[in-house]
Amino acid sequence: MTSSVILFLAALLDYLIGDPWGWPHPVQVMGWVISPLTKFFLKVCHNSLAQRIAGIILAITLIIGSGCLGWLIIQTAKWLHPLWGNVLETIILASCFALKSLRTAAQEVLKPLTAGDLDSARYILSNYVGRDSQHLSEPEILRAVLETVTENATDGVMAPLFYAIVGACVPGVGLIPLALAYKASSTLDSMVGYRQAPYTYIGWFSARLEDYLTWLPCRLTVITLALLSGKPLYVWRICCRDAVKDPSPNSGWSECAYAAILGVQMGGTNWYGGVPQQKPLLGDVIHPITPTVIHNALLLTRYSFLLWLCVAIAIPLIANTLN
Repeated sequence: MTSSVILFLAALLDYLIGDPWGWPHPVQVMGWVISPLTKFFLKVCHNSLAQRIAGIILAITLIIGSGCLGWLIIQTAKWLHPLWGNVLETIILASCFALKSLRTAAQEVLKPLTAGDLDSARYILSNYVGRDSQHLSEPEILRAVLETVTENATDGVMAPLFYAIVGACVPGVGLIPLALAYKASSTLDSMVGYRQAPYTYIGWFSARLEDYLTWLPCRLTVITLALLSGKPLYVWRICCRDAVKDPSPNSGWSECAYAAILGVQMGGTNWYGGVPQQKPLLGDVIHPITPTVIHNALLLTRYSFLLWLCVAIAIPLIANTLN
C-alpha cells in the first residue's frame, strides 16, 4: 500500500472516528514517560545548569526515541504481514492528527454555552485551556475557544501532516517516524515548556526546539489560509502588523491569520493562577466572536488540511504518470 493511500485512510479515520475514548494514544504514552523522567531529573538536579542539561537529555531521548520506536513498530508489523503494517501505520498516523479532537472540544464547550449554562461551559473549558476559566464571561469563553482552536490548528493538525509528508519523501523513513517525533516535541512543550518554576530550566530546550520545529509548517499554514481566504495580501499585512508582537514565534501567527480572515480580534488579558497576563491584540474588531465564527475557523483548518493532503497525494501520482 502506497504512502498516498495510507495518508488518505489516516485522514479519513481521524475525520470519522478521531481518538476513541479509552483507547491508548501515543501522546498519552509519551506523557507516561515524560512525567516520571521530569520528576526524577528535578529531584537529582539541584542547579540551573544541571537542569538545563537534563532538559536536553529528556527532549532528545523522547523525540528520537518516539521516532525510532514508531519506525521499529511499523517495520516489525510489516515483517509479520504487509497488511498488518499498513493497518498499524494508518492507525498511528491518524492518531497524530487532531482535527476531529479540536472540533469535538469546541462543540463540548459551545453546547452548554449556547444553552445559557455558563458554569458548565467554564468547567468544560478548563479541561482544554491553561487560563483561569471560573469567572469568564460568555464573550471571553468564546475568545478562549477560538484561540485554542486556531493555535492548535498548526501544532495539532498541520505540522504533524507536514512532517508525515516530509518523512514519506525520505527513503527508508516513511510517514510515521517524523510525525511521532514532532508529536513528542509538542507534548514535551505542553508538559514542561514553561518559564515558571519548576520547569524554568528543565523545559527550556523542549520549548525552544518545538518553536523551531513548528516555524516552517506554521508559516506554510498561514500562507495556505491566506490563499484560501481570497485576500492573501491583507492577511499577510495583518500578521506582519500584529503577530510579531506575540512572544511565541508561532501561535501568534496562527491565531492572527484566522483573526484577519474571520474579521475578529483575539488576545487581551488572560488570568493564570490568579495572575493577569496581557496578550497582544491580534486582528481588528470587525465582527464579534460567535459560535459561527468558531465553526468557520474549524472549516478553514479542514480545508487547509485537505489541500495539503490532496497535494501530497497528487504529486506521486503525477510523477508516476510522467515516468
